[in-house]
Amino acid sequence: MPIINAVRVLSDKNFKSDCTKKPAVIALAGNPNTGKSTIFNALTGMRQHTGNWPGKTVLRTQGQYIYNGQKYVLVDLPGTYSLLPHSAEEEVARDFLCFSYPDVTVVVVDATCLERNLNLVLQIGEVTRQLILCLNLMDEARRKNLIIDSDLLSRRLGIPVVETAARNGEGLNQLRQTICDVVNHRITPVPTPITYPPDLEQAIAILEPQVRQIMGERLNPRWVALRLIAGDQSFIRSFFSSLPDAGEGVKL
Repeated sequence: MPIINAVRVLSDKNFKSDCTKKPAVIALAGNPNTGKSTIFNALTGMRQHTGNWPGKTVLRTQGQYIYNGQKYVLVDLPGTYSLLPHSAEEEVARDFLCFSYPDVTVVVVDATCLERNLNLVLQIGEVTRQLILCLNLMDEARRKNLIIDSDLLSRRLGIPVVETAARNGEGLNQLRQTICDVVNHRITPVPTPITYPPDLEQAIAILEPQVRQIMGERLNPRWVALRLIAGDQSFIRSFFSSLPDAGEGVKL
């Protein structure tokens, strides 16, 4: 995978100090046992509530926080290993990322086992460009003498990378600032595209314009085309049920 200059930071003259009053919706995704809930609790404090996702028995946890005068709504998605769901929890996480159009998705990974966690990061990078990688449990990684080049990882993936040890509060201010920068377009993630075999790329090229005509660019039409070609019945059901309300997004 080539190293590319994929994260663009705007110059100071383009900096907007007055944040928009509309709450920004932030999705918090990740594998189970990555410390995702610890980060959620640290960011939202007592400003959170729980319920069930519509039509599901899966718990929904949502909270709020304010940073630099701007309000953020943080949605803690169920732990998932993949956007190819094998459970109701994983289906809920996929559908929120695909059809509720969060302003930013933060993927929390365990820094001690990146090889298991980065699969989800690559998948979500095919769905949305508004992506941040949170390298959590960095204290455990240091304890195991693991060295991670976050700058190189950021260049390889094309997205900002923030190191945290949420249990100690380490890196949380940088995470808040990075979320703010992506929401307000001071940082523009450009996830590195995944190239598939030629026959599959040809099929995607045929279907992608038709998907774009139906849905526009809010959901990556390339990824939708890929799921339709794969015959992903779970996604196809969610895709067609979302069409009448595709422009509404998450209700706040």
